[in-house]
Amino acid sequence: MEPSELRRAVEAGRATASELGLQVDDVVVVHNSDRVALRLIPCGVLARVAPVGQVADSEFEVEVAHRLVDVGAPVAEPDPRVGSRVHVRDAFAVSLWTYYESVGAEIAPADYADVLLRQHAALRRIDVRAPHFTDRAAAAWREVNDRERSPELSGPDRALLRDTLGGLSAAISTDSANDQLLHGEPHPGNLLNTRRGPLFVDLATCCRGPVEFDLAHAPEEVGKHYAGADAGLLHRCRALNWAMFSAWRWRRGDQMPDRDHWRAEGLHQVRAALDRCGQS
Repeated sequence: MEPSELRRAVEAGRATASELGLQVDDVVVVHNSDRVALRLIPCGVLARVAPVGQVADSEFEVEVAHRLVDVGAPVAEPDPRVGSRVHVRDAFAVSLWTYYESVGAEIAPADYADVLLRQHAALRRIDVRAPHFTDRAAAAWREVNDRERSPELSGPDRALLRDTLGGLSAAISTDSANDQLLHGEPHPGNLLNTRRGPLFVDLATCCRGPVEFDLAHAPEEVGKHYAGADAGLLHRCRALNWAMFSAWRWRRGDQMPDRDHWRAEGLHQVRAALDRCGQS
């Protein structure tokens, strides 16, 4: 968020928690992107503050989290003191979560695979309506297919991303018998190493698809420890995920820090992943 919008988001998070009876003496910005994560001190709350246009995503995230907590999933839980509502304040959607201290140690690949297996087992036990992963691929395809949405993308790179998004999405979705509810983006930034063990966060990305789509977001070594993973499908999913990542970096108005680096790196990773799965 821009500085002026960030200040308003911080105040929206602080004021929402205070009105619910939680003590807030200080606010620390933990993460700042299209939505922000704020640590509220000393009440032990993590406030997630998004533009009000994302209120449906915030409500979906809270609903999924509550259902997963009920079945013992390894997820961060909404703060139990304030109920399950998403609060709207000053054009922001505010949800309040338990804050977990990080223990700082890197999660070993075998442990990462184990917690993802447990997460997938829990996801199979809940019933929520969620988009298919192909819907997300289609949204990325629209960005690169429209020159007005991605004006700085060169012709050859546009063709690469368009063909990868369309072709691999269709190929991966051909066999949907093993599709299930997924986290959607279980990359290392969305897996906290806490005193309670590894916990997943950012559940607004939940979608349906093969477990390999989730695995493709994890470090490569993790897939070797995930029982039953299809190596070929995992390679295709990894190429598709890099293509989606790249598509977002080229859209007009993308504000990811160091965007120029990630534009180049994303395209490089797409080509490398296609080579590994024989799609180049």
